[in-house]
Amino acid sequence: MQELDKKVIFVGGKGGVGKSTSAAAIAWKSAGEGYKTLLVSTDPAHNLGDIFNQSIGGKTTKVADQLYALEIDPEVETNKYIKGVKENIKGIVHSGMMEEVHRQLDTAKASPGADEAALFDKLISIILDERGKFDKLIFDTAPTGHTIRLLSLPELMGIWIEGMLQKRKKTNENYTQLLNDGEPIEDPIYDVLKERQDRFKAAREVLLDDSQTGFIFVLNPERLSILETNKAIELLDKYHLHVKTIIVNKVLPEHADGEFLLRRKEHEQQYLAMIEKDFKEKNLIYVPLFSHDITNKAQLEEYSSYYQKG
Repeated sequence: MQELDKKVIFVGGKGGVGKSTSAAAIAWKSAGEGYKTLLVSTDPAHNLGDIFNQSIGGKTTKVADQLYALEIDPEVETNKYIKGVKENIKGIVHSGMMEEVHRQLDTAKASPGADEAALFDKLISIILDERGKFDKLIFDTAPTGHTIRLLSLPELMGIWIEGMLQKRKKTNENYTQLLNDGEPIEDPIYDVLKERQDRFKAAREVLLDDSQTGFIFVLNPERLSILETNKAIELLDKYHLHVKTIIVNKVLPEHADGEFLLRRKEHEQQYLAMIEKDFKEKNLIYVPLFSHDITNKAQLEEYSSYYQKG
């Protein structure tokens, strides 16, 4: 199946390559073909509101016929995530310890990885809960390194949760043996962990299902952009997440004139050749450098016209 036909599409790439515009154009084209589409930004820089010239924010907002958008705020999601953990431990932790536990959790909000865990929780919720409401989910993800950590999280968390579940199970069995009646005991923490593990597994199945999910990378014909994309694709391959389509964005148009642009175009040719060589097995979509920013729907329509399916 071709990448642009997939039900769930992740658009990744180095910061500044035109990722948000590319994701918006894919979503625009999808909606124009009659698919009810949800465009989701997990990039803290959020550009979707600027592209559609309207406020979007954290609630699903209609931006065009058949097209809806949502901007995930990492800080808001981290606060929700920590609040959820506090709710889960209510009635489990001794009341005298609650203040200290809450203090530790509030400190954890600022720790590395807290925002990623919270973002992935939200991303899982969207994948599992919104798929039935929309024909297509398009994710405008954050810059490359962040994206890879986000997508590899289910595997890492799955291993951790499995270990925690085994530990809890053993503790419960030992504790049950100490009771006179030998009846199994209720373990709310076990239940919470088990539910999270089930959701991680379900989301991971969607991510790894090549018939449902596609990964598209955006790059510019520049050395660092090519090198970073190569590394990102290699790393994603290790997690069985395969990038098959690459959007080569901001290619100088044929009619570029003036001595500076002509020299720049000559320089660019070596990078286009490098892209052809390094990504010869990928579907390459070329989009020219426009003389203006994409700031309205008419310009988005023009931009999306370069997305032939492949």
